[in-house]
Amino acid sequence: MFDFITKRSFGINLLAVIIMFFALALLFFGLLGVITKHGQQLVVPDVRGKNVKEAIDLLEKAGFEADVRDSIYIDSIPPLAVYAQTPDKGAQVKVGRTIYLTINKIVAPMVSMPDLEGLTFRSAEMMLKSMRLNVGDTIYKPDFAQNTVLQQLLNGKLIKPGTPVAEGSNITLILSSGTGSIENPVPNFVGLTYAEARETLSASNLNVGTIIIDPNVTDTANAYIIKQVPARKNDIGDFNMVKAGETVDFWLSATKPVTDSTVMGAQPTDSNKR
Repeated sequence: MFDFITKRSFGINLLAVIIMFFALALLFFGLLGVITKHGQQLVVPDVRGKNVKEAIDLLEKAGFEADVRDSIYIDSIPPLAVYAQTPDKGAQVKVGRTIYLTINKIVAPMVSMPDLEGLTFRSAEMMLKSMRLNVGDTIYKPDFAQNTVLQQLLNGKLIKPGTPVAEGSNITLILSSGTGSIENPVPNFVGLTYAEARETLSASNLNVGTIIIDPNVTDTANAYIIKQVPARKNDIGDFNMVKAGETVDFWLSATKPVTDSTVMGAQPTDSNKR
């Protein structure tokens, strides 16, 4: 075997193999820069705001690959427009690098309307933002709890918590401006229906307080006011005064009370008086 190993033909073959190995290694490392496009860098163009098809065409012509990796809904940009790109515009990357795109959805996703009533304006604003909803108009109305949400509206109509709404919708908030500084006489509600009383309250910038309903009442809206607190007048005949935003308590009955029409604001004299 020793003689076989030391033969001239084997040694030449072994040397040839070694030379070929080093030649291939040198060739590989010599071409490595070409294979990996070492040193060939391009500046990433800005495709944000462009339609996704236009953005992909622009990136491919510039020597990049493009891939849509995510979607989001933003009401301020067109559907299928590019919202974000990674790497960002101006970055220097290798030729052929994949640019990942985030595009705007065509249809707004639906979210559940939160309950904002009783929250401060700041808290309501933060909650709407977390749900991808917007604060629309803000309307102030006299009420005790200043700068708190009294009602929430969508397209001019009250919207209940839990109602599905589209992301990006503008929610109108009715906010409390606090009580007014000017006092006015308490309106006389006795003898009015509850529906009529609410209209008078709204016109006077007053709010409904406690409601006590007689067991015989089956239709609250058409039930009659038989007592109110504060009353129109006090015990000595002077007008009671209220400020805008304050409340009035009502007692409701199915029977219209009999009042002394000669005395403004007199309390009921019938058997339903409480």
